[in-house]
Amino acid sequence: MKKFDTVVIGGGPAGITAAISARRNYPQKSVALIRREEQVMIPCGIPYIFGTLKTPEQNLAPDAGLKNNAIELIITGVDKIDAEKKSIQTPGGEISWDKLVIATGSRPFVPPIPGKNLKGVFDIKKDSNYLKELKKHIAEAKNIVIVGGGFIGVEFADEIVKTAGKSVSIIEMMPNCLALSYDAEFCIEAEKKLRAAGVNVYTSTRVESFGGVEKIEFVKISSGESVPADLVILGIGAHAEVELARAAGIAIGSSGGIIVDRRMETSVKNIFSCGDCTEKYSFFGGRLSQLKLASIATQEARIAGANLFETRLQGAGTLGVWSTMISSMAFATAGLTESAAVSMGYRVITTSVEGINRHPGVMPGGHNTKLKLVFEASSSILLGGQACGGESVGDMVNVVAALIQKNMRADEITLFQMGTHPALSASPIAYHLVNAAEMACQKFLSKG
Repeated sequence: MKKFDTVVIGGGPAGITAAISARRNYPQKSVALIRREEQVMIPCGIPYIFGTLKTPEQNLAPDAGLKNNAIELIITGVDKIDAEKKSIQTPGGEISWDKLVIATGSRPFVPPIPGKNLKGVFDIKKDSNYLKELKKHIAEAKNIVIVGGGFIGVEFADEIVKTAGKSVSIIEMMPNCLALSYDAEFCIEAEKKLRAAGVNVYTSTRVESFGGVEKIEFVKISSGESVPADLVILGIGAHAEVELARAAGIAIGSSGGIIVDRRMETSVKNIFSCGDCTEKYSFFGGRLSQLKLASIATQEARIAGANLFETRLQGAGTLGVWSTMISSMAFATAGLTESAAVSMGYRVITTSVEGINRHPGVMPGGHNTKLKLVFEASSSILLGGQACGGESVGDMVNVVAALIQKNMRADEITLFQMGTHPALSASPIAYHLVNAAEMACQKFLSKG
């Protein structure tokens, strides 16, 4: 029987980060990571295998971080966790542990749509061989339908439509693509970009069935129309992968994820969990959160790794920071959108500013950039921000996220001391973040 001080189950972003964090926090302890896959895909890079990147091999997470931190990699499945014996049963034998981290991730959600088992209907598995097969089918297909207009859907569409001779359609049941991630004005801009690239966008539309004889031939939608399809990609979301934990007697929450405390410890002592398999609570009032992002997974993993043998860190809840690119235009969000804040019962004041992210605007790399900030009406505390424009908006909302975590007020943000340069940023006179906050202050003053 092999024995380690810490064992991590799962080779995705959460698992890798938890193992490295365990090593950094407790360098004297032995650490092993167990995963099924010979090679691990970078989840957020999967859509780009079908356009920007040429092969799945270009989207692999390197094992150098494990090797450089003296973490033993064991490639095998896990049959059972025995919490009482503090052991794991694998096809190759038993492995015992003092502390265990479960980072088993998530699996694609496949809705019970009639015809979903027809050949040519694919979900998005994080498996290199499966994605190679999907890539081959995409190369041969002419009419491709993507079900779901979230991140997976729009990124797949934006990549695939770059290949000549492809008709690409997105079918989204909500009023806009990306509606759960951005306010309507940003979603509309994203849809304009998709349509300009040649993507057919159907919104407020449900898929009724998949049709064909053995192989997919069309998608029947709620308008009564049949959309031609010789390949369908399902990009509708994911379920937490919790069966190992459930069988071990670990408590599962109402959202379907493993229940953890703010230290990332589960209901069973000495067993921790992080990543997509874990139940999440919002930074805003502790409500359940359905967000599943690699950035959240790695933050949770760092907390878990730090707390294995003593309490060192506690999580403050899921804030939510994300971004995407559509036809060279970036869209990014930190915290709550206006629509999300209102739905949670907040009274809000919002401000938006728009301008070039260089000075003068003719400098190389200049993009028109829009920033929207959402403040709580009575306290003027920042709740969220959204931006669209050039690549710089990804870093812009990371700054917004830091301000949200520190509960910054609008008047405090107006005093934000920024570094600017003509080739790197907007003018200090027209700096988006400070100007949006100053405009918000005027709204608070007029309201008072």
